[in-house]
Amino acid sequence: MTRHNLAASPVPAGPGSSDPMVVFDAVTKTFGDPRRQTSFTALAGVDYIVPRGSISGIIGRSGAGKSTLIRLVNGLERLSSGKVAVDGVDVGALDEAGLRTLRRSVGMIFQHFNLLSSRTAYDNVALPLEIAGVSRAEISRKVGPLLDLVGLGDKANRYPAELSGGQKQRVGIARALATEPKLLLSDEATSALDPETTQSILELLKKINAELGLTVLLITHEMEVVKTIASQVAVIDKGLIVEQGTTFDIFTNPRHETTRSLLSSAVGVKLPHWVTSGLKPDAVPGDRVLVRLVFFGDTAFQPLTARLVAEIGPDVNILAGTIEEISGQPFGSLVVSYPATPEVTARANSFYADTGLTTEVLGYVA
Repeated sequence: MTRHNLAASPVPAGPGSSDPMVVFDAVTKTFGDPRRQTSFTALAGVDYIVPRGSISGIIGRSGAGKSTLIRLVNGLERLSSGKVAVDGVDVGALDEAGLRTLRRSVGMIFQHFNLLSSRTAYDNVALPLEIAGVSRAEISRKVGPLLDLVGLGDKANRYPAELSGGQKQRVGIARALATEPKLLLSDEATSALDPETTQSILELLKKINAELGLTVLLITHEMEVVKTIASQVAVIDKGLIVEQGTTFDIFTNPRHETTRSLLSSAVGVKLPHWVTSGLKPDAVPGDRVLVRLVFFGDTAFQPLTARLVAEIGPDVNILAGTIEEISGQPFGSLVVSYPATPEVTARANSFYADTGLTTEVLGYVA
């Protein structure tokens, strides 16, 4: 597989380091007893910065360390070494009283909602305020607007059994916002929801981020979630951050093998098996070359395909194409084929160089 015009800039060590909300510094976490050789290393030296006001995603396979990492932020797990800081506060140095104070500034939403079935939506949202000793009048002043914010003002007296999955998650979000946190953690919060409901929850999280200036840190194995909502992303594998950067850069130009594997079905055009099964790495006379053209930024809105045809001749087949949005930016890819002769290839490569198109030679077919 040959790539052109895909020069990769170094992976940033810490996006948003000038104003961090969360800092992971050489974080390790080991479960079990190392002395008895029964230990398991979940995190093996994680360095990562979550910028204040951002929506940041951490993606990885099951068992990669995602959940452990996010649970260190509010002290649900204690790290083995290194440092986790939230808004400048060293989480590992806090006693139980300090952790209770921290958790009022760090909200969390869960995959399975974690609502109390015996309490109404109103009472579930009120629960963290009751625990904090807030007066009944103050609770009343806060809970109603929170339910309105998540679109459930008319469901205040409904019990969880009377709510849909999406409505339960909205109650969970309202509850997480009750103590006016500056950071919201999302632990696979949309994994139990259907695609339409997931989209509505993501829109709600974007609204909260924009209107309240709330920093959101989410972990997920759903690439569509990160692609839709996150401004930056980190990829975790075997307890280490193996790649990080802006969501657009990571999704359109993944460099680590794990990232490429995770994103293989999430971005770009997919070719049918009858095409890929016939691909060859080298050409023989009479073959056609298959090339993926990538469009983003200014190139996404230019009639470059028509210009390619005009440049190299009419014998250009369009095999597949798609256009999508990644972190609010347009991204498209198109797979074309044309004769793999030296003359046509030279004209095509000259056109790609002149226009700045990103291309990838997929192989050759008879």
